[in-house]
Amino acid sequence: MIKKRPRRFDRFYIQEPVFYITCCTLDCRPIRELGVAHRAFAHYGERAQERNIAVGRYVLMPDHFHLFLKGDADFMLSRWIGGLKRAMAVELGCRSGELWQPGFFDHVLRSDESYAGKWNYVRENPIRAGLVSSADEWPYQGEIVIIDRV
Repeated sequence: MIKKRPRRFDRFYIQEPVFYITCCTLDCRPIRELGVAHRAFAHYGERAQERNIAVGRYVLMPDHFHLFLKGDADFMLSRWIGGLKRAMAVELGCRSGELWQPGFFDHVLRSDESYAGKWNYVRENPIRAGLVSSADEWPYQGEIVIIDRV
């Protein structure tokens, strides 16, 4: 059973908030084809630009992913993340509810320093997990749009 989650904000008083997002797989099960998931993620992120949504840096791990995302004042975060999860699940041949844990973690960044600090932590996830010896070796990461300020 999932604990009651706090209500998400309807409005932000930041014109274009930058979100730090984490989504986890159901029961921490590994994604069986990370390459397929990565292509689906990148495609969805590239299409987001058409709607003034910027997908910044991201890292896909076997059982979760992190990303930085910037939307305008009318951006619906929950709807966009739900679409991303569905798109990845469809490409992997399953339903979203079979692959992803309900909900996600989000945090609104407040400064450039926060973005840099969080990114440095996130990009080292594959090293901490023992998957690579250098963050640059991990193939399931990238940056679709440069988010240069928070």
